[in-house]
Amino acid sequence: MTIEEWLGKENQLGIDIWQNKYCYEGEDFDHWIDRISSGNKDIARLMKEKKFLFGGRILSNRGLEYVGRKITLSNCYVIAPPRDEIESIFDCAKKLARTYSYGGGCGIDISGLSPRGARINNAARETTGAVSFMDLYSLVTDLIGQNGRRGALMISMDCFHPDIEDFIKLKTDLTKVTKANISVRIYDEFMEAVKENKPYYLHYTREATGEKIERMVNARELFHQIAEANWDYAEPGALFWDRICGWNLLSNTKDFSYAGVNPCAEEPLPAGGSCLLGSMNLAEFVKDPFTPEASFDFDGFKQCVTICVRAMNEVLDEGLSLHPLEEQQESVRDWRQIGLGIMGLADMLVKLGVTYGEEEAIELCDKIGFAMADTAIASSAALAKESGAFPKCVTEEIMGTAFFEQNTSEPTKEMVKKYGLRNSQLLTIAPTGTLSTMLGISGGIEPIYAIYYERKTESLHGKDVYYKVYTKIVENYMKDHKITDDSMLPPYFVTAMTLDYRSRINMQSIWQTHIDASISSTVNVPKQFTVEETESLYQYAYDKGLKGITIFRDGCQRAGILSTDVPEESKGAVAGEGLERGEIILVNDDVIGKKRKLITGCGSLHCIALFDPYTGALLETYLSKGSTGGCNNFMIGLSRMISISARGGIDIYTIIDQLNSTGSCPSYTVRRATQKDTSKGSCCPMAVGNALLDMYNEVQEELAKQGESASHVPPKAPKPQAVKSTNQKIRCPECGEPLVFEGGCNICKGCGWSGCF
Repeated sequence: MTIEEWLGKENQLGIDIWQNKYCYEGEDFDHWIDRISSGNKDIARLMKEKKFLFGGRILSNRGLEYVGRKITLSNCYVIAPPRDEIESIFDCAKKLARTYSYGGGCGIDISGLSPRGARINNAARETTGAVSFMDLYSLVTDLIGQNGRRGALMISMDCFHPDIEDFIKLKTDLTKVTKANISVRIYDEFMEAVKENKPYYLHYTREATGEKIERMVNARELFHQIAEANWDYAEPGALFWDRICGWNLLSNTKDFSYAGVNPCAEEPLPAGGSCLLGSMNLAEFVKDPFTPEASFDFDGFKQCVTICVRAMNEVLDEGLSLHPLEEQQESVRDWRQIGLGIMGLADMLVKLGVTYGEEEAIELCDKIGFAMADTAIASSAALAKESGAFPKCVTEEIMGTAFFEQNTSEPTKEMVKKYGLRNSQLLTIAPTGTLSTMLGISGGIEPIYAIYYERKTESLHGKDVYYKVYTKIVENYMKDHKITDDSMLPPYFVTAMTLDYRSRINMQSIWQTHIDASISSTVNVPKQFTVEETESLYQYAYDKGLKGITIFRDGCQRAGILSTDVPEESKGAVAGEGLERGEIILVNDDVIGKKRKLITGCGSLHCIALFDPYTGALLETYLSKGSTGGCNNFMIGLSRMISISARGGIDIYTIIDQLNSTGSCPSYTVRRATQKDTSKGSCCPMAVGNALLDMYNEVQEELAKQGESASHVPPKAPKPQAVKSTNQKIRCPECGEPLVFEGGCNICKGCGWSGCF
């Protein structure tokens, strides 16, 4: 079989993803399947049938340890929380760096660190607080490369920590802790105080000195702060911690506790814990799709679960010695967590003609979820019979948990009672952004994000042309039913932006009933969604038994981090409007000049920009370094390219968009974290782009004021209106297409790039 036969010749995006992310040095598809399946013929067959795929680390790395590569087969780790001492805080940073260098994503909890103002006995009189050390961990994440990308980090904090308000507000500054997700651990006691509008006790006792730091806050006001920050900045997420600790196979095990969650929060893990991932494609278990006779193949699905549990244990054993840290190897040996999950749920429902979120869908998911949990537990017990239970298995404690009782049949209970379990954790639903995009299916348990995506191409006449690219399941349905207008699709083609959030949460709730770990997912809401509705969403998620929730509001402030997408009608002023292709305008001395001094990773940089006095269009840019400002030849070259682009009729926003796509500079990142005086951006080109935009807006405002005061003498050229706002979109750092946020993860539908692992 070839990759074209597997994914389809028309699926160039999927082929590109496979070649760029998973194929090793030009190997063909059959060799790749052999390497990843490691001789397991059943798993090779399921992969070829597109019914199952391992997580990204396995698809990339399995077998490469034999060619001298330092790799891990696990996607995610939780680092032991730092203790309240400087050595431990920096040891944690060292562990992060080492884990990133092997390709793993990490989670850490900082609830054990002293709050701001606590007394300390060193050169400082009092600590800067737990939140201040988040910059350190974000910096480490930014510095350690992972084959063209950066590591992923989750930082969490207890809702009763005295620094919690600083933690909540931290990322409302878009320049702070840019390389980490953050989440608040929310407890039942807090949610009850919110419901009853009662005071809530924030407290911390410093172990080294016995000092107690405590105060009372209004629970409802603190809850409002969490919701408001998430509404406009998409963070912090919520982790319902009592639910996480109480609904799993180890909730009665005295010798176990969770230390944190992985970057997308679907994997709660102990200190040093790790988990490898794999997902089954539910869409491939539909028999007779798009017909009245369509049905779900439960027998085939259960067989798949059994094969996958065995295969993931094989990978776990192979990868034991490959974990970056000894404490990770010990934790995995003791607890043996695996994370088997699903993807393609929305596609499955469409093939069955069932509407996502409605009662029929919930009932079906309940049956599938129980079948998955019962079969996975039975399969782990069968492996325990062959190879022994996981070392810290206490069977009576496992069988006494509410999760076990609700998710096992009598035959499974008997097997576990007799043999124990090979794994302490079995099921999770991870973000499958890259995998599902490669296969052309929906990710995780997410609804279809959109019926179609707009793509832009440049015509022969130099104009942008937009066209529709239909989501694969939609395209297939329209072809099968000879539909040319998407408005004729049946009503069960619902999307993330049209779905009521209660329906979305109801689906996650029923799946969480059968998942012993957690679920990474995002509730996408429209721009007009209010803060009060966000509070209601959180409350509903808590009431429905979710372990965590993330929302992403269309048009929120967080959407403007990577770049700015400006609609055609809102483009900035252009030099030489109507130029023919290849024409460049000349610049005379009649210009408006502006200057900015920038602080970069290397020192100072001076930026001079010249603007048209009538339209305010950018004409030329001059860059020069200070005494310690980096490479002057680079600055000259960059300024020349900006100038020639502007004089060739390219508007300032397009130029800035290119400058903003240049990535992150390590020296810039270090100075931003240590001296905190750098200009806005993460490298010199981005800083220049931000300065140009600032000067451009200043010129536009000045021209607008002149226009208001002038009573005669018309301008020599038409003056555009000052641009007051832009349409903010997150852009893919690889191809520049807009990103979507689903499954707790940024995903590009254009090239398959994903911010997750």
